[in-house]
Amino acid sequence: MITTTKKTEAEITDEVLSRVAGWSVGLSVVMMIAGILAIIAPLVFGSAVAILVGWLLIFCGCAHVAYGWHSHGGEGFVWGILLGTIYTFAGAYILLNPLAGLSSLTLVLAVYLLFEAILDFVLSFWLRPALGSDWLRVHGAVTLILAFMIWWAWPESSWWAIGTVVGFSMLFSGFTRLMISLTVRRMERALS
Repeated sequence: MITTTKKTEAEITDEVLSRVAGWSVGLSVVMMIAGILAIIAPLVFGSAVAILVGWLLIFCGCAHVAYGWHSHGGEGFVWGILLGTIYTFAGAYILLNPLAGLSSLTLVLAVYLLFEAILDFVLSFWLRPALGSDWLRVHGAVTLILAFMIWWAWPESSWWAIGTVVGFSMLFSGFTRLMISLTVRRMERALS
């Protein structure tokens, strides 16, 4: 005699939530470990980021050349080939000189943080009457200080900036994900 049991929709949802929460906890731990390793060895991590960017530029360069080649003449052909060549050479340069590439990426990071700080200040003044707008000014101030620290110490900051900044970001993202995942697990158990 064969008996089949059909699971209810609630049981299936509970199983899926449990599985997803488990994977999310695992991913959180991996992110936190990667963040700690990036903070401990920022030059190694920063060089790895530079190499990844180099390969991405080469891949994008090849895609632009292929686009230009398949556009069958005209401005699309010239533009695609020219842009693809620039991307490919930039990527190759970064791969052949990862520390110089890391130095350039660090300067780009400082400029990015400067613009982010400016936008945070502008947004905080636009939202001034709203609750929490003070936190935008705090975030803007911290971001501005970090941008100037990186810029002021550049090119020496190339050795630590990307690895440290991305490492802290990964560490806190992993921690946040872990807290959310554990909250989902507690809610799931409370509903069971």
